Amino acid sequence: MDDSIFASGRQKMDGVVNLVKEELMGVQTGRAKPAMVEGIKVEAYEGSWMEIRELANITAPDSQSILINPWDKGVVKKIEAAILKSELNLHPVVDQESIRIQIPSLTEERRKELVKMIAQRVESGKAMLRQVRIEMKKLVDDQKEEEGVSEDDIHRMYDRLQKIMDEYNQKLDQLEESKSKELMTW
Repeated sequence: MDDSIFASGRQKMDGVVNLVKEELMGVQTGRAKPAMVEGIKVEAYEGSWMEIRELANITAPDSQSILINPWDKGVVKKIEAAILKSELNLHPVVDQESIRIQIPSLTEERRKELVKMIAQRVESGKAMLRQVRIEMKKLVDDQKEEEGVSEDDIHRMYDRLQKIMDEYNQKLDQLEESKSKELMTW
């Protein structure tokens, strides 16, 4: 029985969970968090795309604002433009060498829309997990032809695969639940 199937599968599933976690960190909750803007891509220098976190110090001085202090003051306008183009619907204000963003309070309707969006992102994460499971199941099926692997071994591998899937689906459900709760209680 080959444990590398499960080790590589877990590694891929961890990657899916981390991807969904990063996506959910960028969801606006009505509370200022540097993570909301740090991943926005900026064309900082001729053809060179960088994330804001690579170009500036990002802080949340209070619960309703984000302050971005670029290390190179020549990219202030480019960061502002990238934030305006992002899907976050934020309105940055440039004051000399820094950028301040006021985070508006969310309406009940907007909160419900964001909860739906969170559910969609988690569901796409689950679809990615299912794809990993399909790959792992194929590798388990390939074990049937191996010498010394019984049908019982194959069934144990299927059971183990299902337990891993349940574990990772539960992780995604917990991410969805905590983010939705954060949205609705603020």
